[in-house]
Amino acid sequence: MQDQLWFKNSIIYNLEVGTFKDSDGDGRGDFQGLIQKLDYLKALGVDAIWLAPFQPTPGQDDGYDVADFYSVDPRLGTGGDFADFMFQAQKRGIRVLMDLVINHTSEQHHWFRNARSSEKAKYRDWYVWSETLPKDHNKGMVFPGVQKSTWKKDSISGKYYYHRFYDFQPDLNFVNPEVVAECQKIIGFWLNQGISGFRLDAVPFIIEVPKTGTEKPKLDFKLLMDLRQFAQSRRADVAILGEANVEPEENLNYFGKNGEGMQLMFNFYANQFLFYALATGELAPFKEAITKTQMIPDASQWAHFLRNHDEIDLGRLTDKQRNQVYARFGPDSSMQLYDRGIRRRLASMLSNNRKHIELAYSLLFSLPGTPVIRYGDELGMGDDQSLKERISVRTPMQWSGARFGGFTSADSVFRPVISTGEFGYQKVNVDAETRDPSSLLSWTKEMIRLRKGSPEIGMGKYQVMDAKSASILAFRYDYEGETLVILHNFSDKPQTAQLPLDGGTLIDLIGHDDQKTGAGPRIALDGYGYKWYRLNRVTGK
Repeated sequence: MQDQLWFKNSIIYNLEVGTFKDSDGDGRGDFQGLIQKLDYLKALGVDAIWLAPFQPTPGQDDGYDVADFYSVDPRLGTGGDFADFMFQAQKRGIRVLMDLVINHTSEQHHWFRNARSSEKAKYRDWYVWSETLPKDHNKGMVFPGVQKSTWKKDSISGKYYYHRFYDFQPDLNFVNPEVVAECQKIIGFWLNQGISGFRLDAVPFIIEVPKTGTEKPKLDFKLLMDLRQFAQSRRADVAILGEANVEPEENLNYFGKNGEGMQLMFNFYANQFLFYALATGELAPFKEAITKTQMIPDASQWAHFLRNHDEIDLGRLTDKQRNQVYARFGPDSSMQLYDRGIRRRLASMLSNNRKHIELAYSLLFSLPGTPVIRYGDELGMGDDQSLKERISVRTPMQWSGARFGGFTSADSVFRPVISTGEFGYQKVNVDAETRDPSSLLSWTKEMIRLRKGSPEIGMGKYQVMDAKSASILAFRYDYEGETLVILHNFSDKPQTAQLPLDGGTLIDLIGHDDQKTGAGPRIALDGYGYKWYRLNRVTGK
């Protein structure tokens, strides 16, 4: 059972093969380049790599418009290169998760090309069609402000097809059992290649029953349970990490009441209030969000993140709260996206303030769940606001101070490397930070070691403690007789915590500030300060 819960005490690292390392000098990353950097990831402390889509694609949505679910994009390598990568990752004890983008296909997928050719075509009912334009066609868009409708009239068939995302990504029809069976084949195929799990893209839209409304459609949760059951029948320790931005009262529908659904879900709900807390210092909404998302099955787990490959979604904040976050982290309208989010990396949002960045990442590693790191954030990489939409946070990895950041030996790059300003590759790169024991990279390695040495966080029970300060967040974790106490000061001014503890000594896991608990220890924290303690209950030690 412990092997099946491997994700409970793991660090997941998200990367895109095309932006990570180029091995053959064509200006684009590839699997052989990724192999070259596996030792870097191992040294960082990564347990599992989550790969963004690497299958053949027209590239209209950066790979999320899949044209063939069963092969590797030739620009990234061959099937043999992928097999070599899997072998090398397994050799280092690194698991691999992959994006499973089955809500939709590219319009260039042969299924859709066939489906639009005739009403009697083999794959016709694999997609969702309508004779007329539905009345709610302009509601429920994933990309408001960019996307105008969820239905498009097909120029070949003359009928309208459904697309939750861009109009070149027609949705698959999961009411059709043939579609479900095919998706199981896809899962089985990649598990057979050694994949340990899947980041399941757009979960609520996969289980949406077609033509039941775009704003509050009927949902088929049994489909999720069936996909989990199938996957686990092929590999017992498989993990499914769901992308489902839902209200707390819906969580058990996705996890399953007894944990029979997805093992992991991103905690988008808490994440939005976390960014509000980072922007304003006001903790109460975040504490409430963490408490609301506390009740999940024991075998299930939240995945927590600061930045990922998309925009920061602030859709669940009030207009006032969202505007406060915008004012601090995305004041220029060009930094905002889809009427709800921010398209910047963490370091640039936090004004490259090292203390604030450390606070944020110390918090990430201490949150109840599995930490997910975005490639380059361990360096403090920035973003390129000149790039379209979410591509701004998908720039090539910065390995050295050499041309193009050591990403490629080519004369040109398929996507610009950040080359100017405080986030340019000349200043922010792996080589320089590896040599500097005080760098963000060196600090991150130490924090990852600390997190992996603290199984209480992934395996134990937690509570938010009253620290007697509006600016300090205090967590207590208990697991198999061990107790962790972790404090974070969200104010840029010094604050003092008073904790409801009595008996034993708090052993400082980062510095040398051990504390006798007495009748409630008072602990001073610097502005944006943090403390990690293990409670030694033996008095006088």
